[in-house]
Amino acid sequence: MATNQGWIYRDRITSSSQGVAILDFYAERYRHSSRSDWQARLEAGQIWVDHRPATAQDRLQAGQVLAYHRPAWQEPPVPLDFQVIYEDGDLLAIAKPPGLPVLPGGNFLTHTLLYQLQQRYGNPAPIPVHRLGRGTSGVMVMARSTQARAGLSHQFRHSSLAPTAGARLGKIYRALITPGDYPDQFTVTTPIGKQAHPTLGHLYAASPTGKPAHSQVQVLQRGPTATLVEVAITTGRPHQIRIHLAAAGYPLLADPLYGPGGIPASRLQTPREFALSPFQTLAVPGDTGYYLHAYRLRFHHPRHQQPLEVIAPLPDWGQGSGLLACSAGAASAIMGL
Repeated sequence: MATNQGWIYRDRITSSSQGVAILDFYAERYRHSSRSDWQARLEAGQIWVDHRPATAQDRLQAGQVLAYHRPAWQEPPVPLDFQVIYEDGDLLAIAKPPGLPVLPGGNFLTHTLLYQLQQRYGNPAPIPVHRLGRGTSGVMVMARSTQARAGLSHQFRHSSLAPTAGARLGKIYRALITPGDYPDQFTVTTPIGKQAHPTLGHLYAASPTGKPAHSQVQVLQRGPTATLVEVAITTGRPHQIRIHLAAAGYPLLADPLYGPGGIPASRLQTPREFALSPFQTLAVPGDTGYYLHAYRLRFHHPRHQQPLEVIAPLPDWGQGSGLLACSAGAASAIMGL
C-alpha cells in the first residue's frame, strides 16, 4: 500500500459550539475515532486552533478555525485506472471501475478518481459534476470548462424533479439482485431521507418523511442465484437504487448495508447500544461488494445542446462467478441522437 502526504481537516466554529472543550468537540462530532484517539492526537500536537497547537484546557470560540493535521498514512489499494469514453474541450466521460472512490474521505486521499484526474490532466483538472458510490461502476461525466460545469450541473440538479416527458437527462443503471418471484417490470417510489448512524452521524435510507424518489425497474435476465435488472431513475437521491430495490424486498446481491425494507443494518443498534460494543464493525455506504453499474447516461452537450449518449460496458459479473453470464458489450458515445 502506498503512503500519502497526510492531510489537514479544518472546521470553522459556529455559535452552537461556543464554550465547548476541544476534546468534546471532536469526540462528539467525529465518532469514527474513540475519545482516547482524539485525546492522543491532541497531546501529540496534531490539533491546532487558529494557527497554534491546541491544549486540553482550550474552550472553543465562534469564528475560530480548528485544524486536525493527520499524519501520512497508507491507503487501501483500489483500482486506479479508468477508461475514457468521450472527451472534448468541455467535458470528459469515463467508465469508473468498482472500488474507486470519487472524492477524498475516510482512508482515501490519493486513491480517488479526483486525484487521478489531477495527475493525468494537471491543473485545472476535469471536475466531477455528479457522483457514483465507491462500489458502483460505470459512466461518470466531468466538466472541463466553466460553461460545461454550469450546464451539466443544471441538468443533474433538475433530474431530481418529478419525471417529465421533456426531461433532458436520462440515467440507466444495471444491477444484480437476489432471485425472487417479482414482476418483469415494477416501480418504486419510496421516499428517501436521513437516518441516524452511530459513527457517521447520519446516512440515507427509506423514510416516510424523506424526499420523493422514483425508480423504474425492468428484469433483463433471471438466473438461479441472481437476477439482472435495468433501473431508470428520474430522481437523484443518495444511494437511491440500493435503497429502492431493498425497500421493494429485492436488495442488491451482496449489498453489505441495505437489506429488505431499505433500512441500513446499522439501525439495528442504537447509539447507546453501539457505545456498549464499540468493536463491532458497522456497515457504511462506502463498503463495496454489491453489483451496481451506471450503464447509460443521456444528456445535452453544454455548449451546442446536441443530445449525447454515453454507454459503459458491464463489468465481468458472470464469468467464473456462477452468477450470470452477462454480456459486457463495448463502450460508446453517440452525439445527436
